[in-house]
Amino acid sequence: MTALWPLRLRGSKPGLIANGLGFASGVGVLFLLPSLPPLWPPLLLAVPAVAVAWRWPLLRPFAYALAGFLWAWIQVCQVLCGPFPETLVRRDLELTGRIAGLPGEAGDGGARFLFQVEHTRADGRAIGFDGLVRLSWYRNAPALRAGERWRLTARLKLPHGFANPGGFDYERWLFQQGIEATGYVRGAGENLRLDAGSGIYVIDRWRQGLRERIREILPDATGEALVRALVLGDRSGLGPEQWEVLTRTGTNHLIAISGLHVGMVAAFLFFLSRWVWSRSVRLILLIAAPRAGAIAALVGAVAYSALAGFAVSTQRALIMLAVILGAVLSSRTVRPASGIVLALVGVLILDPQAVLAYGFWLSFAAVAVLLAAFGQRLGTNKFRRNWGRAQWVVALGLLPLLLLLFGRAPVVAPLVNLVAVPLFSLVLLPVVLTASLLGLLPGLGLELPLVLTAQLLEGEFGLLEVVSGWDWAAVTVSRRPIWVWVGAFAGVLLLLAPRGLPGAWLGSLFLLPLALIRPPVPSEGTAEFTLLDVGQGLAAVVRTRRHVLVYDTGPRFPSGFNTGAAVILPYLHHQGVRHIDTLIISHADRDHAGGFAGLNGKLPIGRILSGEPRELAGGRARPCLAGNDWTWDGVDFELLYPATAGRKGNPSSCVLRVNIPGAGSSVLLTGDIDAGVEDGLVATQHGRLASTILVAGHHGSATSTGTAFLAAVAPRFVLYAAGYANRFGLPNPAVRERVAVQGAAQLDTASAGAISFRLGPTGIEGPWSFRREHKRLWSHRVQPISNHSISSRKGARD
Repeated sequence: MTALWPLRLRGSKPGLIANGLGFASGVGVLFLLPSLPPLWPPLLLAVPAVAVAWRWPLLRPFAYALAGFLWAWIQVCQVLCGPFPETLVRRDLELTGRIAGLPGEAGDGGARFLFQVEHTRADGRAIGFDGLVRLSWYRNAPALRAGERWRLTARLKLPHGFANPGGFDYERWLFQQGIEATGYVRGAGENLRLDAGSGIYVIDRWRQGLRERIREILPDATGEALVRALVLGDRSGLGPEQWEVLTRTGTNHLIAISGLHVGMVAAFLFFLSRWVWSRSVRLILLIAAPRAGAIAALVGAVAYSALAGFAVSTQRALIMLAVILGAVLSSRTVRPASGIVLALVGVLILDPQAVLAYGFWLSFAAVAVLLAAFGQRLGTNKFRRNWGRAQWVVALGLLPLLLLLFGRAPVVAPLVNLVAVPLFSLVLLPVVLTASLLGLLPGLGLELPLVLTAQLLEGEFGLLEVVSGWDWAAVTVSRRPIWVWVGAFAGVLLLLAPRGLPGAWLGSLFLLPLALIRPPVPSEGTAEFTLLDVGQGLAAVVRTRRHVLVYDTGPRFPSGFNTGAAVILPYLHHQGVRHIDTLIISHADRDHAGGFAGLNGKLPIGRILSGEPRELAGGRARPCLAGNDWTWDGVDFELLYPATAGRKGNPSSCVLRVNIPGAGSSVLLTGDIDAGVEDGLVATQHGRLASTILVAGHHGSATSTGTAFLAAVAPRFVLYAAGYANRFGLPNPAVRERVAVQGAAQLDTASAGAISFRLGPTGIEGPWSFRREHKRLWSHRVQPISNHSISSRKGARD
């Protein structure tokens, strides 16, 4: 995109800018609401708003804001107004539709793909549900091709993800993609391919053929994954380790077809076509060289974006290019501020939900930062001289936004991008595209350039791996109060202000709280307990003033995804935790120990205790044995079971009680112990079982949380760590009935998300439910298992 600045875009139109920003703000306001409001109030305001705007032009931005709100409401309603029926969850359904987009390749974890449902039947009856769903085919998945029409037997559920402080909002991502349900294909024999044609997904079928050709030519290695990402925008070949390297070095924007790539292709074609066209008098008489260049640039940008399946990032770039190149074709001057606002409005008209994409904010923020820092004077020669400064300007300008969105930012990004951006954009990208074009043409025997290019990319990636290994490559911040973020953005604006502005140096002071402020820690003699939402698994964190204990790490899945890296680590970073003093893995079952690989080596871990220490990798774990108690910061930690080492499976689970001495505030964690172990504990540890909070054994299975055990514990709250719509039907109704008879409040992570309490000498505070405290338009409202109210007070989990 930067190469198009020689078009000398200057100035701005206040009216257009104000109206465009008004429209964008109206779209944004809708997505700040906790639920979709009724349509009639804004419709009633529409007529008087238009009349007022016609009479008083200064009020027109408010009318445009109302228009943006209404437009976003109409688009969002297509996803939210006819949701998948909750009554059909966990039932076999017959779905008829087409494979949408580029399907994932079948592997050990099966295949994952988008499916555009046309018709749905349940028990032979037609159900009024159609829309885009995300399916997994775990066993014996056939080779799937884009656009194929299938009749599938599947089970669906409403879009649902983990809900934890600092964690990735999967429900937001699904909503932004327009996905109305997720599920999996059943292994029944009635799954049938109805039509092998591509339907309307011709481009995706073409992209899939190119992907298969690349896989034929290149070995299954990092180079092949990088080629697929750069040529097709297909990033499925890059694993979590590769993305970690790219994120820590600030180069992840280079490895998929993005606005930068589309802009560079357009710029190259613009200048090349203009130069070639200007060599011929006859061609110049036919059409002016700049216009010919603009046409070639736009056609090339559209073609290259098609390779990426017209991803959202390329759509933004195409709209920006259309504004700039449209001005060239019409012999008009596009002013920078007006151009960016027109592109903003164009993107939001095309897809209002794009406002939820982090890339949306980063791409527009980067352009705005450059315009602010260089005073909209970005001529060709001056931009070359200021290339280094441009990298630092973007890094500084995006620093608060990156930290706010992701909790970390790459410190080495300016240095790396100083070399990487021109290298990738001016050298590697043309080489990759040219080599791919030659190699993908069958029968010519020109595969060698593509093989050599893949090896070159792999070598460059090796250098990035070295840089990402530096301890200071990226900076991570924990949660901060809102005033800190306001000050950080104000500080950046001051530092990037045009030269000569008095007091610009004060921006550095505004940034200081971002570096110095830390989240509050529990006071002496108190503890914070959080049961994290890890789906069908268990993970909990206990914090005292100077210590942290993690109990279990949640599940690991065949795809390699694990909740240690996806849930626990982000939560600890969000809370400002830099090390784990004690990690207890109750036993070695995958839903309790699966996340250990995502934590191990990512931050310092003191001691590791487990009921099955020999089953854990690394050989560091020691057995947890009853009587090995300790005290941290006035808080007692008591191991009640097992008495001896060597037990296997669920009965080996470590039982831990966290207690505030003399306060009647305590938590009992029991892993997956069964009724037999519970009876033994009642007989041997009866006087030490009483606890305010009980995390139900085995996720609420009927084999645990017996009547005698409940009577001995006498909890006020019983928590269930169970996944939404899990196939085991947990927590079991019999357990819930036993707890109800006991009179305890019942909460589950599926409906509440992460559940937090504060334990202190005066009793307990809470619970705080992450889902209740952070309701969003796209949030899944799961019916809680109990009518007991959850505190809406904001405290430790703000």
